[in-house]
Amino acid sequence: MHPVDTASSSIAIDNPALSVKNLSFYYGSQKAVEGISMDIHQEQVTAIIGPSGCGKSTFLKALNRISELETKVRVDGTIEFFGQNIYSPRVNLNRLRRKIGMVFQKPNPFPMSIYDNVAYGVRVFGRPPRASLDEVVEAALRGAALWDEVKDNLGKSALGLSGGQQQRLCIARALAVKPKVLLMDEPCSALDPIATMKIEELIDTLRQELTIVIVTHNMQQASRVSNYTAFFSTDESRIGQLVEFGPTSQIFMQPAELRTRDYVEGRFG
Repeated sequence: MHPVDTASSSIAIDNPALSVKNLSFYYGSQKAVEGISMDIHQEQVTAIIGPSGCGKSTFLKALNRISELETKVRVDGTIEFFGQNIYSPRVNLNRLRRKIGMVFQKPNPFPMSIYDNVAYGVRVFGRPPRASLDEVVEAALRGAALWDEVKDNLGKSALGLSGGQQQRLCIARALAVKPKVLLMDEPCSALDPIATMKIEELIDTLRQELTIVIVTHNMQQASRVSNYTAFFSTDESRIGQLVEFGPTSQIFMQPAELRTRDYVEGRFG
């Protein structure tokens, strides 16, 4: 796998995929994160770590506005996707979520065939000819390192796959619509060590073409797969705050904040 301190290119630094500026996020009247500012660099893996309840998943869902499907929310500050504020009223949410895909903690394949799972989003956004769709499905399954395992069973139910295969299928479904960013909310938490290793190897491959943001409770996983790490926490006066953000090697080896050091060394959380 790539070393954790892989340097960003000047393009990735100068033109981040996502730029978060003074973001505060509310579920109704309840504040979940406060004053978050950070850039998410292109074709890099950014890990979000921190104790339970610190707003990691909330922050992740804010990046493609998927939380609005769950409940009423309010946002202060901005999130820019290649310079466009995604909370502008002019934003097309379906198009946004096509460009910023998401994979959830628990695999959620649809109760349909493997083929139709991957093709689902492509069909929603258009009606490609069957030959073209076949190519898209194969490319997405290859991209998710699943093709060789399922190519002879594309018509079978996705629900018959193992947990690890289901998660890679969900990744293939996201890849099929050609996103620029892939959000991953603890994608390995329900998987065994072998399936986890395959997902981590897949992340290492996908970073060559995609910007990836991953929420994880696993410190070893964050150090293995990410180029950058953001540590979120809470204290008595503030909830859901960004304590420290930087190259992963710095966060784990030479953190600037005592709270970061205590967390990565396992003293709390």
